[in-house]
Amino acid sequence: MEKIKRNFGFGYMRLPMQGEEVDLEQTRKMVDTFLDAGFNYFDTAHGYLQGKSEEAIKTCLSSRYPREAYVLTDKLTMAYFKKQEDIRPFFESQLEICGVDYFDFYLMHSQNAEIFKYFKERRAYETVLELKKEGKIRHFGISFHDRAEVLEQILTEYPQIEVVQIQLNYADFDDPAVQSRKCYEVCRKHDKPVIVMEPVKGGNLVNLPEAAKKVLEDLHGGSVASYAIRFAASLPGILMVLSGMSTLEQMQDNISYMQDFKPLNETELTAIAKVQEIFHSMHLIPCTACRYCTDGCPQQIPIPDYFATLNAKKVTPGWNAASYYNVHALHGGKASDCVKCGACEEVCPQHLPIRELLEQVAAEFEKPKES
Repeated sequence: MEKIKRNFGFGYMRLPMQGEEVDLEQTRKMVDTFLDAGFNYFDTAHGYLQGKSEEAIKTCLSSRYPREAYVLTDKLTMAYFKKQEDIRPFFESQLEICGVDYFDFYLMHSQNAEIFKYFKERRAYETVLELKKEGKIRHFGISFHDRAEVLEQILTEYPQIEVVQIQLNYADFDDPAVQSRKCYEVCRKHDKPVIVMEPVKGGNLVNLPEAAKKVLEDLHGGSVASYAIRFAASLPGILMVLSGMSTLEQMQDNISYMQDFKPLNETELTAIAKVQEIFHSMHLIPCTACRYCTDGCPQQIPIPDYFATLNAKKVTPGWNAASYYNVHALHGGKASDCVKCGACEEVCPQHLPIRELLEQVAAEFEKPKES
């Protein structure tokens, strides 16, 4: 962990895109800007951007900079191994794709009660710890999406875990479904440094309702995003706050306040509390657009897009959300096409009742036309 220069990291989950392909020219500029500003932590996973994220690490980072110039995190994801014997070849393929001979951090990806059971049955933790002994991994950890008692179990069973990556932002901090605060407190209890993902909740804490946006803008202290990222970074025990930046402008804004990081003061914390109250009163769907739900959907329903459209209608009632619903429906199944298989709910990190919410979307946007 000694290689890490600052507590702000570049998440390779939401890169700039040109259609279905990563915009490599802009990504290179972002990598250069990030490193030039004194930051050096990069986070990827094999499934991000349908495999293009790891490829972009090699094209934009590892082939252009010496290995000691950056810290790289990758992950072992359940979908890519069926048995223990699959793990090592998959890991070696990740090294090759990324163009490196070791990972600084390697995480057991998206752990919850069921996935942890799957990993245990295939001795995934033990296999990765062997890779650490061989020097192919510097630090071993987990990324986590479940209730605090499950995290307690994992950290008790595997004290070798060095870091824990959790979702943490001011909107979710006391949410009973996400349990950010409780999970954070379990990490503190076990003395595990925390890596924060989704500090701006997939963009939801940038595209705020007008009333909430005004509360933060009246502080005259920075962008709306800055308060979300600084909220996470202000907590004790935070090793790293990740941001999935998709434009150079987003990166430059983040760098502007994280280069000389200052924790939130009392006035700013009071403003954040007001924003939390506004969010709670609007009953918005807490979707982060991670898109895990869409990968296994037999109807190819663009679930996050529909949830974002319904939220937008609540935030700005005068906006023509229906037209955007129709655009999304051209490229995938309608909300009413849901067959209730539940595959989406099994993988949702937010534990959303997706089938029920899709019914709400259909009721809102698929109303029969009046004759």
